[in-house]
Amino acid sequence: MTALARRAGPVLLLLLLWQLAATATGGQFLLAGPAEVAAWLSDNPGLVGRALSVTLASAAWGFLAGNLAAILLVAAAMLWPPVLGLLTGLALIVFCLPLIATGPILRVMMGPGDGPQVVLAALAVYYTTLIPLLAGLRAVPSAWIDLVACLGRGHLAQLVHVRARAALPYLVAGMQIAAPAAFLGAMVGEFTGAERGMGVLTVRFIRDLNTAALWSLASIAALVSIAVYLGVGAAGRFLRLERPPVILAPPRLPQGSAGRRLGRAVLLAGATLVLWWGGMEALGLNPFFAKRPPDLFAALFLAPDAGATWQALLQAAAQTAVFVLPGYLAGLALGTGLAVALSLVPALSGLVTPLAIALRSVPVVTTAPLVVLLLGQGALGTIALVALMVFFPTFVACQHGLQQAPGQILDILRSHGAGRVPQMRHVRLPAMLPAFFASARMGVPAAILAVTVVEWLATGRGLGNLMTLSASLSDYTMLWLTVVLVTLASVLCHGGVAWIERRVLRLYAPEQVEG
Repeated sequence: MTALARRAGPVLLLLLLWQLAATATGGQFLLAGPAEVAAWLSDNPGLVGRALSVTLASAAWGFLAGNLAAILLVAAAMLWPPVLGLLTGLALIVFCLPLIATGPILRVMMGPGDGPQVVLAALAVYYTTLIPLLAGLRAVPSAWIDLVACLGRGHLAQLVHVRARAALPYLVAGMQIAAPAAFLGAMVGEFTGAERGMGVLTVRFIRDLNTAALWSLASIAALVSIAVYLGVGAAGRFLRLERPPVILAPPRLPQGSAGRRLGRAVLLAGATLVLWWGGMEALGLNPFFAKRPPDLFAALFLAPDAGATWQALLQAAAQTAVFVLPGYLAGLALGTGLAVALSLVPALSGLVTPLAIALRSVPVVTTAPLVVLLLGQGALGTIALVALMVFFPTFVACQHGLQQAPGQILDILRSHGAGRVPQMRHVRLPAMLPAFFASARMGVPAAILAVTVVEWLATGRGLGNLMTLSASLSDYTMLWLTVVLVTLASVLCHGGVAWIERRVLRLYAPEQVEG
């Protein structure tokens, strides 16, 4: 009973604080407390149940498809190591595609039905599983690999008998992180013209400014995501899988010469163009909505209105960039700072960790209107939402990174009377750096997704608004241009973070950098 009370105490405290905040802001249509949420849900159980069943089905299929795709991609890379860099690069590019622009394109291509929801859920899931799974498959003692090689077996035997077993804890960790992403992808797909689902209800209640309904949908989405998060973790414990040493950190960073890195970048760009152009031609997609690379080149450099196109793109990009960087840095700082604080004061973990999981579990498409209601359509609301999206992966990664400090070194410091702060500064923070930078790289697409969602749903500015306007006007050339621009910006920023990472790790964790 004591253990149950200890676990329920933080949750009850959070509910109480939530209700007090709702009471304090009563009459402002900003915050609905637990009592209002419970009352609204009790009045509309059939409506919520039907919508939730539709969204859950799409999210579940997308969750399965995305995780299966990640497993197959990583298995192919392990069986044929030379393609590892190309496959992970292509996977990153696809992951950086903006969901709110990809959704309308998929709706036109696939028509009515659940297809776009399932595809978007899979796209939102596969990369968050791929990265930890790749780390797990390579987190194998070299002696085991040498033993398999001495027995005359190849890459397939290594994968089946050694790497797969070592990777199972990482797979479970990746699937836990992917659970909220699947729900998000399904809801974004429903925003693009579905007839039923949680996303459809969200759009309806945003238009009606129904605060109680919006907070109810957000609560349901959070509860479902948390349940899946905990369920996957319980399955891992049932299978007696040890927790992975580092959840988000990939294998050691390849360094190489500048020429080799340039060659890999050119190969990746060429493969992307071939798959994009060749895939559309092979499928016979209508050029009206399925734009090829030459169509976009002509719109930017050959069309009579090319100047106006450039102006619209650059103006929207500038409006978006103003909010992305502050929100991204704030999310990194909050996630890292909270992880460090909980390491220094572990007693706070029981109160803060459930709140952090709940905040991350609410899909951004339901969080966005609520944050805008609370903080307004200005800079504060947009930056807060971006920070919220970046915060949770950083917090989780840094928590696990701090636990990787070498125990022998900590024992030496303790024997000399060093307290928690010196241990943190000299040992734990350097040990945390690989996980921190891994989360910083994965946070780049999340930050851009968050800001475009806010622009799409609330502020009416930036690239998110340009995507929405282009889709509503059937201006698919501009829509594809914004997709390319956002994807390219995400990939370049991801590469910029990796460049900083290599230089920092070379000083503080050189074993993490190859070459």
